Amino acid sequence: MTAGAGAQSTEGNAQFEALRAADLKLATIGWRLATANAPLCERLEPGTGIQLHTLDQFDSATRAQAQTHFGFASPIAVEAIVSGSPAERAGLRADDSLIRVGSVDMRAIAGKAGTTERLVAAQLAIAALPTEASIAVEALRGGEAIRVTIEPVPACKSRFELEIINSFGASADGTMVQISSRFLDDYSDDQVAAVTAHEFAHNVLHHRDRLVARGVDYGLLSGFGANVKYFRQTEIQADLLSAYLLANAGYPPRASIDFWRKYGSDGLIGLFRSRSHPHWRDRIATLEAEIPKIEAQAARPIVPALIAERSQPLSGDWQSLLVRR
Repeated sequence: MTAGAGAQSTEGNAQFEALRAADLKLATIGWRLATANAPLCERLEPGTGIQLHTLDQFDSATRAQAQTHFGFASPIAVEAIVSGSPAERAGLRADDSLIRVGSVDMRAIAGKAGTTERLVAAQLAIAALPTEASIAVEALRGGEAIRVTIEPVPACKSRFELEIINSFGASADGTMVQISSRFLDDYSDDQVAAVTAHEFAHNVLHHRDRLVARGVDYGLLSGFGANVKYFRQTEIQADLLSAYLLANAGYPPRASIDFWRKYGSDGLIGLFRSRSHPHWRDRIATLEAEIPKIEAQAARPIVPALIAERSQPLSGDWQSLLVRR
């Protein structure tokens, strides 16, 4: 190996480890939110604490080095393990290559190079396992076969995905929460938890299904006509619920205020500043009125009244929810 190739290899390995750390940071936030708030969710999955990755995810230029660095002995492997999770207690480790998880044959899951198809399919297959039954795991570690048994805990059914881009973005589609890596670079852990909790709240409240039932337009017309009132209602509801989700997971609920204050003060525009979303100062005022109610309650988890309303059609009444500054 030439000196130049060695330097490139070292740099690549450092990037792989930075990616692992970033993925684990979001996975840990998601884990705390999803397990602590399981009593608020209708849709549950077995919480294991395994952060998966696949060889497919890496582009052709880095795939061979990734296979060597992470020790992929099968297409799907353990990228990281959330601290204190059932997977850690069972003895599973980062870089274990997965053969079978419960009834799921990981080698039989198909995927396409350069995509996350196999990753998503594996996540969904594990999420479909019985919520509280023991999960037998077969894996390869350093070429040796290992077997462990995970005793999962109930978790809200929602995937948490890190998007590696140098811009700010956050979204929820009913089953997944996606947060851009730029938030992890520029915001504190509690503030990242706040934006994650906001998107997660959309999933908990079934907002995507309820918006679709109202026939809203997600395109250029989302900020016009009847679309506006429904989007604003869901945004304010997600703000309010996010503070409860944070508190239940042991985060300071006021992190939601800190997030909106920084985001608004930074002058960032786009999704959160469109016509379909309330002004950030009003969002802060609304949270400032709600959070004392949370802080006054010692018991956890708190199940707010919003949870009982998620089976109802959206009314479009956002004015009664918003406190204006």
